[in-house]
Amino acid sequence: MKKFINDPRDVVTDYLTGLEAAHPGVVRFDRDSRILLRAQPARGKVALVAGGGSGCEPLHTGFVGRGMLDAVCPGAIFTSPVPRQIIAATRAADAGAGVVHIVKNFTGEVMNFGIAQEIMAFDGIRAETVLVNDDVTVPDDDDSAGRRGLGATVLVEKIAGAAAERGDDLARVVAIARQVVARARTFSVGLTSCTTPERGRPTYVMAADEMDLGIGISGSPGRDRVPLAPARDVARMLADPVLDDLRPAPGAQLLVMLSGLGGTPESELYLLYGDVASHLRDRGFDPVRALVGNLVTSLDQQGAALTILALDDELTALWDAPVHTQALRWGM
Repeated sequence: MKKFINDPRDVVTDYLTGLEAAHPGVVRFDRDSRILLRAQPARGKVALVAGGGSGCEPLHTGFVGRGMLDAVCPGAIFTSPVPRQIIAATRAADAGAGVVHIVKNFTGEVMNFGIAQEIMAFDGIRAETVLVNDDVTVPDDDDSAGRRGLGATVLVEKIAGAAAERGDDLARVVAIARQVVARARTFSVGLTSCTTPERGRPTYVMAADEMDLGIGISGSPGRDRVPLAPARDVARMLADPVLDDLRPAPGAQLLVMLSGLGGTPESELYLLYGDVASHLRDRGFDPVRALVGNLVTSLDQQGAALTILALDDELTALWDAPVHTQALRWGM
C-alpha cells in the first residue's frame, strides 16, 4: 500500500484538518466533536445534517456550505458516526426552524441517528429523518434490510438544501427530499476492490478480465461477477436496471449523475457518460442535466455508479439554484 497518510488511526481527523485549511471560508472543523460545519452558519432556515462512514468523500464533507448541508458528522472509515457526533452536529446546525437528518439506509447509520434523536427528544429541536434507499441491487422486500443509500444522497442534499436556502419550512423541505428519493435510483459497477488504511491491502481480489455488478460504497464485492466489457456495454448494464426499476414516463427529462468510486480518472468517466447518455436517448429519455466526477467514492476503488433522477420543473429549478461547497459550486 502506498498512501499519503501519517498514522492510519488519524486519517479522518487529518483529512478534516486539511479540508478546513484549504477552504476556511466554506467549512469549520470542530475537533472536539469531530463534526464539520458551515464556516458562516445560516440563521432562521431549516438545517440539513448528514453523516456516514468516511472513505466516501466528497460525500458528505464536501457538500457542506451554502445551498446544501449545514453540518456533517463523519465516522471512521466505512463506519457510522456515533450518536454523540450526531447530537453535536444537530445542536450546532439548528437555527430555530427545525433540522432534517439525511440518513443512508445502512444499519449502523439508521440505528445511531435514531438513538441520537431519542436522546435529543427533550431538547426542543424539531428533527425529521429522510431515509435514502436508491440502490436497485438490493431487493426492496421484507427479507432484507432494504435498499442501500447511494448516489441519490447527493441529489437529496443539493435539492433539499436549495429548498431550505430559499426559506421553505421543515415539512416542505422534508417532502421535497422524500420526493427526490422516490424518483431516483442507482446501480454500480466495480473494476477493483479498495484498500483501507488500517488493512493495508485490497479487501478482495478479482481477475484482470472481471468486474463486479451491484457494488456498494464500502469495498465489498458486488452481486454478480461478470467478464470485463467495453464501455458502451457497461453503460447499458448500468442504465437498464435503473430505468427498469424507476420506470420514468416516456420522454421524461432526467438528471444523470455518474460518479467514480475514487480510482477512475475523469477521462474514463466522461467517456462512459457519453455512452450512457446515448443509450438513454435511444430508450426515449432526455438527459437534460448531468453531473460527472468522483462524488460518492469508496477510497481508491476503480468503478462507477449511475444515479438517475426523474425531474419535474420544481426539482430542476432547485437543482439549478446556487450552491457553494468544496465539491459543488455554481450560480454564485
